[in-house]
Amino acid sequence: MNRGPSPSCDDRPVTSLSLDPEPPGHQHDHAHTHGPAAPVSKHLRKVIAAVLVPFATAVLVGLVALWPGGAPSHERTGVGFDRQTQQGKVVKIDKVDCTDVAAGQQPADGSAPPPTSSNGRCARATVEVASGPDKGRTFIEIVQPDAPLQLRDGQGVVVAHAPDAPRELQYSVTDVNRKFPMTLLAGVFALVVVAVGRMRGVMALIALAVSFAVLTLFILPAILQGSNPLLVAVVGASAIMLIALYMCHGPSARTSVAVLGTLISLLLIGLLGSLFIGWASLTGNTDDSTGLIHGLYPDIDMSGLLLAGVIIGSLGVLDDVTVTQTSAVWELHRANPTLGVRGLYRAAIRIGRDHIASVVNTLVLAYAGAALPLLLLFSIARSDMGTVANSELVAEEIVRTLVGSIGLVASVPVTTALAALVVSADRTGLGAEAGAPAPVRTGKGRRRRTKP
Repeated sequence: MNRGPSPSCDDRPVTSLSLDPEPPGHQHDHAHTHGPAAPVSKHLRKVIAAVLVPFATAVLVGLVALWPGGAPSHERTGVGFDRQTQQGKVVKIDKVDCTDVAAGQQPADGSAPPPTSSNGRCARATVEVASGPDKGRTFIEIVQPDAPLQLRDGQGVVVAHAPDAPRELQYSVTDVNRKFPMTLLAGVFALVVVAVGRMRGVMALIALAVSFAVLTLFILPAILQGSNPLLVAVVGASAIMLIALYMCHGPSARTSVAVLGTLISLLLIGLLGSLFIGWASLTGNTDDSTGLIHGLYPDIDMSGLLLAGVIIGSLGVLDDVTVTQTSAVWELHRANPTLGVRGLYRAAIRIGRDHIASVVNTLVLAYAGAALPLLLLFSIARSDMGTVANSELVAEEIVRTLVGSIGLVASVPVTTALAALVVSADRTGLGAEAGAPAPVRTGKGRRRRTKP
């Protein structure tokens, strides 16, 4: 399905309207140009700046006012991710009869030991602690033949450390070490992006790193410090949007239109999300992770955290849609400069309808794929769809998907209309600025040039 011009930071020729004024003496025949689009008129530069400068200033003020200065400390609970861990390595594996071993060692987190199989061959792993104050110390881990985590000789593992437990029970294996394959995959991803996108690919990777920095250094710590999750998400998402779009696509009118379209859509998503999360009485506290967060930081507004997740989760796809639509309008104008506002809008919205169909389907399938184990459990339980949809765990995903999809669909006509207005108004303004006769509208979006 045609999704229109690619919104990625690629290395295609830059056809966006530069915000810099046109060099003196450099004039274009705006009715027949085939090169890069001309810079925007002085009037439009002022209009765009009047909107974006206050917005960027407000985002900067929000970052300064809400900056957390680091996540608050707390006493470890020893549950889940909130426990002390060290690196380890399996140095020896012995196969023994399961009937000859005890019921398994007591886990370091204090939970009940897993049941021991009555028959079969168990693995008796000798594990060496590879980091921390007890580096070099070894302990024994018994692995049942039907355990989900199977160990092998020489394998790197993550071990939980319970310093208050008896010495023989202080360490236990909780997971395998996956850092190398994940780092290798990240390196391959970076190479592919740079090889295809070249300089634009490099800028996309830098923007990605900045986005993660805003998320980990500002959004997450600020929420933990007790700031309003919705306000933090709006400020953080706006900062990510400004940095990523302008870094990838440059300070141009086309990028500015995409920013405005994304901003309007994010505001719509925030309003709808706030309305329906409250109306549906969604608490945001539905699983072990959110329960642990609420237990450690009871002052966090969990429903606000849910809304913040909706906004941040929608931002990436919104960028894709708005950049695509502005690029479509610019390229249509370049191919046929005689098209007026209506003509540009009608042509670009046809591309947008294809984009809507594919993006909405992508969003729904992404959420369904993430919740596949949960949906499988409901299927095993043979619950009817009404009961499943009414449960808060599923209702959260439904509201998240539908609110985000409404924002995506709305971003297409909004961004397309903004881009068509900017392109058409800019052409008239440039003609007057350059001393050329202004084109005259002849109806149905077409224009003709008056004789000088």
